[in-house]
Amino acid sequence: MCQECGCATGTGDVHVNDGHHHHHRHGPDPRSIEVVRDLLHANDHAATHNREHMQRHGVVAINLMSSPGAGKTALLEATIEALKERYRIAVVEGDLETDNDAQRIRAKGVPAVQVTTGQTCHLDAGMVHQALHQIDLDGVDLLFIENVGNLVCPAGFDLGQHANVVLLATTEGDDKPAKYPVMFRAADLVLLSKADLLDVLDDFSHAAAEGNVRALANAAPVHATSAKRPETLAPWFDWLAAQVEAVRAPAQAAE
Repeated sequence: MCQECGCATGTGDVHVNDGHHHHHRHGPDPRSIEVVRDLLHANDHAATHNREHMQRHGVVAINLMSSPGAGKTALLEATIEALKERYRIAVVEGDLETDNDAQRIRAKGVPAVQVTTGQTCHLDAGMVHQALHQIDLDGVDLLFIENVGNLVCPAGFDLGQHANVVLLATTEGDDKPAKYPVMFRAADLVLLSKADLLDVLDDFSHAAAEGNVRALANAAPVHATSAKRPETLAPWFDWLAAQVEAVRAPAQAAE
């Protein structure tokens, strides 16, 4: 929990149901909400700056979000292996502590900047701004921002990215989009990661997971992927190519 995003105080009403009685608790003092609004306003200003900065350099930024252990870093490793000859890739890694994930990315020959957030449960635009100054953006086509593992707070912060990708591991349950609607409502793409485990899991349904995404009025594609099975990653690579083209085409037309 952190003070920055308001998760320590909560900004909405709380409902408690023990199966017999329904209890309702109103949200926090309006002053707490105002502080959160001010923080988000400042964040959005920084995010706009980040987005303009990356667009000037022709960089496409993808924000990867998921719960801890859903396979974001493994997906990035497989993506780098497959696309490093096609795109120049860089990564911003977000974790509360350690630079373990950044070391894994650098081992693939790709620049990675680690942002350790301490007790903050998400990246924000200011953190990403600092990381961008450590990267030669003239040498980057695709920038992946691997957010802190968390299915709640990261969804509330614009980082200046062009698109949001949410990973849902098959081991987590197909009901997570219903349980964490803000995260999945913000997704431009949902990847059902660790799909190789579907061979042994009998309690995860691709159709149910996708149905829960659609129930949020989100038409984002939902693809089953496995970093261990390269053939499952083709839709992900095609989607990335479309994002790059969407950013490059207007710039090329203006030349």
